[in-house]
Amino acid sequence: MSFERVCALKDIPEPGSLRVELDDVDIAVVRFEGEVYAIEDLCSHAEVPLSEGDVEEFHGAPTIECWLHGSCFDLRTGEPTNLPATEPVSVYPARVEGEDVYVDVAIDDSLPAMRAAH
Repeated sequence: MSFERVCALKDIPEPGSLRVELDDVDIAVVRFEGEVYAIEDLCSHAEVPLSEGDVEEFHGAPTIECWLHGSCFDLRTGEPTNLPATEPVSVYPARVEGEDVYVDVAIDDSLPAMRAAH
């Protein structure tokens, strides 16, 4: 794995997200209930940035909501939790070291996301 620093932890609202680019990949780095997640920053249904949506719990899962049509994506798996989206988005391992957030995009994106507790 090749983790790279993407931002300071304080740059991400709690709860909320921050759009970053790493190796030509747009990523939403998300904070929710003390965890940090990294998810593809593009709705699989509407092709709009997920980082512009709300972060909330949906049916027991930490999710980010597409602001355009309301689809939510599980931050742990990238799977949509409601319609109209039916295709998952990629997730990436994220970790916090000190006050910095690191993400690894050079992996098989079929793996589940790793959460980073802080």
